[in-house]
Amino acid sequence: MKNAVRKFILGNFILLVFANLAGAQPVVFKAAGPTAVSIQGTVDQFRASLGGANNGNTPGPLAAGRREINWDGGGSTATSVGTTPFDVFLNTRGGRFETDGPGFLQAPASGLGDFLGNPTYANIFRSFSPVRLFSPIDSNLTVARFFIPGTAGGVPAATRGFGVVFTDVDSNEQPVRNRPCNTCTTVEFLDAEGNVLFNSFAPSAPGDGNLSFLGAVFEDARVASVRIKAGNKAAGAAEFDSIDLVMMDDFIYGEPQLLQ
Repeated sequence: MKNAVRKFILGNFILLVFANLAGAQPVVFKAAGPTAVSIQGTVDQFRASLGGANNGNTPGPLAAGRREINWDGGGSTATSVGTTPFDVFLNTRGGRFETDGPGFLQAPASGLGDFLGNPTYANIFRSFSPVRLFSPIDSNLTVARFFIPGTAGGVPAATRGFGVVFTDVDSNEQPVRNRPCNTCTTVEFLDAEGNVLFNSFAPSAPGDGNLSFLGAVFEDARVASVRIKAGNKAAGAAEFDSIDLVMMDDFIYGEPQLLQ
């Protein structure tokens, strides 16, 4: 009888563990192609999976919906430089962005070329939502952290999903367990303690100016930050597309919720 009870308890414990592991896996959205149309349907599916409307700059916390940042400043074509942390959208949309470089750049593809001293970038990169792209300076790493909109970064938050549009992902290398991924473009989803909940790679497409989308949606708001590696090297005057240089466009994420 005791052995039967032990087996029953152990069996249910194992089932519970597997159920928790299964529940931790997000729904993943990926697409790539030569134009914005190539990924538009997947981006819209990702938006729908987050539920609700685009909440814009409305203060939170709100029960549902999403926030979006397209870096275009109402149609601006100017090249804008910001420091790190980049807090332009901290109060309005609950997003803070950090890098190990000196700051960030918002610019059309031609502006990227002018600022970085490499005119070829005007033809290598293409925007998804015209016209500006987003990139760390002297780095290919970006960390996004989430806060309740309207609190100026005073209330840390978590989101149930995050997605990002990339341009010119050429490498089709995929991450392999216990092996560095040298050229792939990746996104890591982390909890409030910095534990990696999930990570994945952005799909590639042939040709300059291709567009890629990678997003993941969890069953609840558990993502406190994301770590983005765009390409395998920072863009600069001496860097051409023989290595995989990648820029970013739209960031889309679920409405930031109070940390549980």
